[in-house]
Amino acid sequence: MGYIGQHGVMALHRYKYSGVDHSYLAKYVLQPFWTRFVTFFPLWMPPNMITLTGFMFLLTSALLGYIYSPQLDSPPPRWVHFAHGLLLFLYQTFDAVDGKQARRTNSSSPLGELFDHGCDALACAFESVAFGSTAMCGRSTFWFWVISAVPFYCATWEHYFTNTLILPVVNGPTEGLMLIYLIHFLTAIVGAEWWAQQFGKSIPIFSWVPFISEIPTDMAVLYLMIAFAVIPTVSFNVHNVYKVVQGRKGSMFLALAMLYPFAVLMSGILAWDYLSPIDLMGKYPPFVVVGTGLAFGFLVGRMILAHLCDEPKGLKTSMCMSLLYLPFAIANALTAKLNDGTPLVDEFRVLLGYCAYTLFLYLHFATSVIHEITTALGIYCFRITRKEA
Repeated sequence: MGYIGQHGVMALHRYKYSGVDHSYLAKYVLQPFWTRFVTFFPLWMPPNMITLTGFMFLLTSALLGYIYSPQLDSPPPRWVHFAHGLLLFLYQTFDAVDGKQARRTNSSSPLGELFDHGCDALACAFESVAFGSTAMCGRSTFWFWVISAVPFYCATWEHYFTNTLILPVVNGPTEGLMLIYLIHFLTAIVGAEWWAQQFGKSIPIFSWVPFISEIPTDMAVLYLMIAFAVIPTVSFNVHNVYKVVQGRKGSMFLALAMLYPFAVLMSGILAWDYLSPIDLMGKYPPFVVVGTGLAFGFLVGRMILAHLCDEPKGLKTSMCMSLLYLPFAIANALTAKLNDGTPLVDEFRVLLGYCAYTLFLYLHFATSVIHEITTALGIYCFRITRKEA
């Protein structure tokens, strides 16, 4: 049966994407640029290939960050910061024009939405690694991933219930990404050591602010983003879902159930890091972020598929597949308590196993769903030409 049943196939044929972007920056600056930029792509180039190319820019950026700063706590060469900024700008551009290419070639499909947002979900992890190398975040890189993943997950959750993707006046895909690549460019000029200073010294106009001015710049940025970006955005998402659920006389409990797998994933990773006899997030931050990012990508992909296939609202049990490895990792960390601080299996090997498991899970889901959707709709993933009847 796979991931899509007969009801899902029928829903795919009916599906129409709906989205609203209220950003003034996008409307008056970026949209005109993207409209011109898409004309550089030939009409035979499939939109999903543009999406994949944009994703490869971020994968390259993350690899550069890991190569020059394996623990994301030492300054890479300044050209690496510039490369991070340029690659992120290209990712944002390609991510924006793939939909325009789909409309330009009359090849829009539900697969395009799944492919696009699926790559975006993984992009949270890879850009976090790149940002971690720029700001020398070390173990805090995980938390920078969290503040990108939480709004992304909640926006997907909101889209699932409201059937419209609503981007507010200030949003992550537009202003958020622009701010990050400008930060990369700034760091290329001032050097990564700028991030190790107290926030009041890095940005003197905030030197009068208590607490914030006295902590490292990267942590100050983290707290400010939580306060002024994450909390308002998530509140906006929850409010919109609540209005829809109330209007349909539905259950908010069932709506919130879709958030549980992500909450359990977060709790499991934090428990593993706490119980581990080594500093897991401090020694191997890229592996923790990428492994968890792949599990996150599976959760997001499964929720998007439920939306495309008009599945009943509520928890999807298959989402729990992304959590199955964590009990074994936590149990292995606990064995160190009984064995003089030495776990049964080396923690790095367990972490590599976690990355391998989540990679296999995500790739199995992605390839299976792509095959099922292309078969159901009679289309190709990387070719505009439709199958003959």
